Amino acid sequence: MKTNRRQFMILSAAGAASLALNNGVQAQAMVSPTDPQAVALGYVEDAAKVDKAKFPKFVAGQNCANCALYTGKAGAAAGGCTLFAGKQVTAKGWCSAHAKKA
Repeated sequence: MKTNRRQFMILSAAGAASLALNNGVQAQAMVSPTDPQAVALGYVEDAAKVDKAKFPKFVAGQNCANCALYTGKAGAAAGGCTLFAGKQVTAKGWCSAHAKKA
């Protein structure tokens, strides 16, 4: 099949658009509590399970959803965190780097 310039440009644009859409649709992986960085920060998937003896700065009511580092949408079950690039944390999770949202 011989392709002319116009067809090439149309196919290139369509290919680029499909790649861009594909990257936006792919879900980010969840942070594992056994991930070395998560362990170092004391990350737990449920703030109700925080070891209060190990993390005395924990205050009831703190969770990823109300942390300044959380980049997920309000009301979402999970979202991004600036500490875990390319991964998501649970909204009800917690880590020792918790910083109250302004």
